[in-house]
Amino acid sequence: MLELTERHTHGPSNGESHDVLCLPYADRIKGRLRTRTEGGREAGLFIERGQVLNDGDWLRARTGEWIQVRAADEPVVTARIGTGLPLARLAYHLGNRHVTLEVGEDGSGSWIRFQPDHVLEDLAIRLGASLRHHQAPFNPEPGAYQGQGRHGAGHAHHHSHEHDRHDPIH
Repeated sequence: MLELTERHTHGPSNGESHDVLCLPYADRIKGRLRTRTEGGREAGLFIERGQVLNDGDWLRARTGEWIQVRAADEPVVTARIGTGLPLARLAYHLGNRHVTLEVGEDGSGSWIRFQPDHVLEDLAIRLGASLRHHQAPFNPEPGAYQGQGRHGAGHAHHHSHEHDRHDPIH
């Protein structure tokens, strides 16, 4: 079994992968996983818990091989709505449900993508969004206080700041 023990945002200097690991989002958030690569090799994931494997990340095996991560197509709902206040309102109300959301834009405008859920879908429709159920990779935004996400390094709030005080004068 191929033991994948290191996560990297950049692969080998020559950019050559030895294989590809295509996973849905639910598996890309696991630190321990038994799976198969695209090449059919049995693989075990043994990385630090709490890390999210993003599309394009690299895994290094104990044996030195480099495996590239790909986000698998999976059932998603893409909500489209006008820009400005309608989009902000949709993002606010969906995000207020504490679910993972992907935010993006393409030639047709901005969109918010989430995993199928009839309550979220009803809410999006009530707010004026048009919905499309389809298969696509799901790459949600990292949480505001998560370390690294798909947009680069973040700032993990594990230390004290003045704004941590509950003094209303600040």
